[in-house]
Amino acid sequence: MNPIIKAESISYSVFQKKEEKVILKNISFELERNSVLGISGESGSGKTTLAKILAGILKPTAGKTNYYFAGNNKKLSPVQILFQNTGEIINPLRDIGDILKESLKIGNKNNGPITQLNTILDAVKLPQHLLERKGYELSGGEQQRTALARILAVKPELLILDEPFSAQDYESQENFFNLFLDLKKSFNITMICVAHNLRLLRKLSDEVMIMYNGKTVEKNKSEELFTNPQHQYTKFLLKAEKYDLKYEEFKEFKKTS
Repeated sequence: MNPIIKAESISYSVFQKKEEKVILKNISFELERNSVLGISGESGSGKTTLAKILAGILKPTAGKTNYYFAGNNKKLSPVQILFQNTGEIINPLRDIGDILKESLKIGNKNNGPITQLNTILDAVKLPQHLLERKGYELSGGEQQRTALARILAVKPELLILDEPFSAQDYESQENFFNLFLDLKKSFNITMICVAHNLRLLRKLSDEVMIMYNGKTVEKNKSEELFTNPQHQYTKFLLKAEKYDLKYEEFKEFKKTS
């Protein structure tokens, strides 16, 4: 066992009109180094909240997360997250080349072997000519690749992907899936992928965790979970993904959940 992260009884609540709303309930899991954990579940199940806690953006109400990182550079966060709306984190008025060179300068400062800009561009398949453009001149896909290049430039040990396939056509989804698959093979990086797309999650992930109503209902090796699901909600998701869910089954699940 060589874990990079251990989450222990993570819970998270907020107060709305003086009433407590529980978003996460006692989430515990381990993630092995150089592996990919897929997290899926319906909207509102707490997936993105958990991702933000693991990235250090939010603090849990209860529980803790232990990290086992190899690097010793305290100035850089070894956890980086690629959000769904990448356009919001790319400065629309700055040249893409300046953004990436600045990130490389940070990543190369006392943080292992020197990484060249061309290496990063090749990794995310971002054309050289885009370096002269400003953020607002890029398409959504180009902004996502730029954001990913910026993240890789600072050499994270754990990369969290928040709905990377959302709002994309089939071809774009396949392109980004292949990109993440290449990164998994080429970079010494561990990934957590939060996604609704079970088809791509199955092929990308070593393990998959299913969340429902703020809780983990099932976690298993990817192939085992998809071929032999144990929890009722996992079975519900897989049937819905294949358009094989009868209306009566949907009603029955909602009645008993």
